[in-house]
Amino acid sequence: MSVVGSYEGVIGVDVGGTRIKAALVDDAGRILARAGCPTPDRSDPQAVLSAVAEIVEALRQDEQIGGLGVAVPGIIDEPRGVAVLAANLGWRDTPVRDLLAARTGLPVTLGHDVRSACLAEWQVGAGRRSSDLLLVTLGTGIGAGVVADGRLLRGGGYAGQLGHVVVDPDGDACGCGQRGCLATVASATSLVRRYQERTSTADLSAAEVMRRAAAGDPAAVAVVADATHALAGALASAVTVFGSDTVVVGGGLALAGEQLLAPVRAALRESLTFQRKPTVVAAELGDESGVVGAALLARTWPDTAQP
Repeated sequence: MSVVGSYEGVIGVDVGGTRIKAALVDDAGRILARAGCPTPDRSDPQAVLSAVAEIVEALRQDEQIGGLGVAVPGIIDEPRGVAVLAANLGWRDTPVRDLLAARTGLPVTLGHDVRSACLAEWQVGAGRRSSDLLLVTLGTGIGAGVVADGRLLRGGGYAGQLGHVVVDPDGDACGCGQRGCLATVASATSLVRRYQERTSTADLSAAEVMRRAAAGDPAAVAVVADATHALAGALASAVTVFGSDTVVVGGGLALAGEQLLAPVRAALRESLTFQRKPTVVAAELGDESGVVGAALLARTWPDTAQP
């Protein structure tokens, strides 16, 4: 575990399938200290939450901490503080808030990882001038966060499942049980899989597929074009429903920058007629958006916190 610095503030924790990230965050959303460790046996909530509690103690030291915000993937019941289904972690009906409150003695607020990232980008990141914002994260899967009329939507824990919008009813099977979900075409995982199916290439990353597409590799060009087309179509539907004026693109694939954003931006604008034509920008906070957002949740939704 590594810790840098020690200051008064709120602690945010982002629990991922491979790593737990945490930070001490001030009122302005600035990170004052960081800590992290590999995620232990993720199928064991007690082991993971014990690791979270240890990180929190390392960040607390002798400082007065105002609260703890924790972001977890999956279907999250924020008012009850329960991870209803965190498939990437293998958790069901886990009372994360109450367990961590008992371990740390802090008021704990539980949130969804992508909604937390959305809150961070909206409050202190790329979308801070917008009251109608759509964040999409492109990584192992695809998630989204929605701000409408200056309110972050929760939808009972189900809001933001953009990755499971069906873009091709005859497409590949998705882990959710549907076929042709956006995540089967435009996630980092699907980009690699679809390229490998065309080329039988092993052991490469989504970033390498993007690099090969930029160099003109026909197979890479094709799978990236499919991904950007599908993503633009799903975003068009979301913008039509929510009236978003800003689309923020985050996650690992967003590191490709304009190679990804330019074709998505162009296809999205071409497909929209009467709708708002949103600004499409890259996320600003990178892989720290989750911890910043989790800390902001602890300040924004104190009614959901619990010793």
